[in-house]
Amino acid sequence: MGLDLPNRVAMSAMTRTRGTDDGVPTDLMVSYYSQRAAAGLIVTESSEVSDQGHGAFRCPGIYRQDQIDGWRKVTDAVHAEGGHIVLQLGHCGRAAHPDMRGGELPVAPSAIPATGGFYLPTGRVKFPIPRALGLEEIAPIIADFAQAVRNAREAGFDGVELHGANGYLPNQFLEEGSNQRTDAYGGTIENRARFMLETVDAMIDAWAADRVGVRLSPSSTYNGMQVKGVSATYTHVVRELDKRHLGYLCLLEPNDADLALGVEIEHVAAAFRPMTTLPIISNTGFTKTKGNDFIACGLADMIAFGVPFLANPDLVRRLSTDAPFNDPDPSTFYGVGPKGYTDYPAAP
Repeated sequence: MGLDLPNRVAMSAMTRTRGTDDGVPTDLMVSYYSQRAAAGLIVTESSEVSDQGHGAFRCPGIYRQDQIDGWRKVTDAVHAEGGHIVLQLGHCGRAAHPDMRGGELPVAPSAIPATGGFYLPTGRVKFPIPRALGLEEIAPIIADFAQAVRNAREAGFDGVELHGANGYLPNQFLEEGSNQRTDAYGGTIENRARFMLETVDAMIDAWAADRVGVRLSPSSTYNGMQVKGVSATYTHVVRELDKRHLGYLCLLEPNDADLALGVEIEHVAAAFRPMTTLPIISNTGFTKTKGNDFIACGLADMIAFGVPFLANPDLVRRLSTDAPFNDPDPSTFYGVGPKGYTDYPAAP
């Protein structure tokens, strides 16, 4: 990304729900991210580009001035510690529920619900059937992503990442199981990829190609994405992204649950590394040994850690000294307050 990074350890994007109820980053988030500034690169939790894209309680946005100002406190604190930080930009699409949206249905490429269930304060509920976007509604969403990039620059970020993974809106457009449109944004691979690629182009125009990254999950079944018939689609997307000379491409390996379902692509970085010269950040289930192996054989340029960074703010030092890791507390992964968020101890 044109940045002089101190190491090859990235902090993966992780939803933590410590923003305010109306999506403003908090002082607690300032502490959380600055604690982890030793990462070579921090990728923030997904930040919604519009109110329409809002899909989870207490997740931050980047479409209002108070949100920009809140994120500015985060970036200033990370930079003060010598760190580098990029903002992940997202739109939930169908992965939301009317009960958290004033009764408004979520939108999607097609009227096909996500699977897996949505968590309301009252418990887990089924995803609703979303409203299919009209053709005239697509360009304004792409414009929202471009404006979010400009807002991220104002907030002091070093770059941005398109959340094109895990069953959110760009991913929903990309795959046949969630996109059954018959217009210019559906049907063929080229049409289904159009939304993502036009969004990337708009983000580049709003800043620069080397300040934009893209996150892809070709083998993720999260939120009801498909497990078969995806190789040709992602081959097209990766080759098109390579032409755009992006800052990086973040590729998610399948987790154990995905593998149990028989995903088509078991080794994501190995499948796509030959197709691109972009810097690759590999993510999902890495240990120090596996990460070093990926880098040594050229499959990745950086390794992103999620839960290990969540529970170990000093993860970089622990990796370099082989210090033991803190045990994560899953009951505090999402919630409010500092418990399980900013109170994990550093190694002695």
